[in-house]
Amino acid sequence: MKKYISEFLGTFSMIFCGTGAMTINEVTGGEVTHVGIGITWGLIVMAMIYAFGETSGAHFNPAVTIAFAYAKKFAWKEVPKFIIAQVLGAFAASLLLLFLFPTSDFLGSTIPTIDVWRAFVLELLLTFFLMVVIINVSTGSKEMGIIAGIAVGGVVMLEALFAGPITNASMNPARSIAPNIVSGNVRNLWLYILGPILGALLAVLSCKLIKDDNCCDTPNC
Repeated sequence: MKKYISEFLGTFSMIFCGTGAMTINEVTGGEVTHVGIGITWGLIVMAMIYAFGETSGAHFNPAVTIAFAYAKKFAWKEVPKFIIAQVLGAFAASLLLLFLFPTSDFLGSTIPTIDVWRAFVLELLLTFFLMVVIINVSTGSKEMGIIAGIAVGGVVMLEALFAGPITNASMNPARSIAPNIVSGNVRNLWLYILGPILGALLAVLSCKLIKDDNCCDTPNC
């Protein structure tokens, strides 16, 4: 149960701060700024990894959980429980933001500014890059594990900064499902679910091609 609570709290904190920055930027007419939003995402991801990494592995993302299971680093039987905890945490954050900022039209929703298939490819690639970093820092030396939070938080910030204006750089089905549904912006939501999952799975395949067996055959659950 501690693992599930950690995933709930970590995802809640990440979505509340990340989409909260976007919501506050919306209702204040841009006071947070795009750069501020990107930095917020990177810092909260980094902080939650250090806070809950030892307890649950700090997935906070259904695509990451599925990819770890595919890589044989996580038990498949735990996948539905982790995803439920993550989605519930995301909804709790979005509902709280709705209470705090009822005038917001988006609540940090992910809405593409390009056509749906280009947005799908971009989300797939963004998650591929993110998962490549995650799976490599999670299977390296102890010293590499210590800097995992910096590495993962850094790539989240990087991708939020350059791809945010195009797709809002979701890379996380739970991060899109909750604010999009709560705010009523459900059009094209599928691409933010399928794209990240496929991108994360492709990252595992790339890991199998370039690293030793310890990349994808050592359980970590």
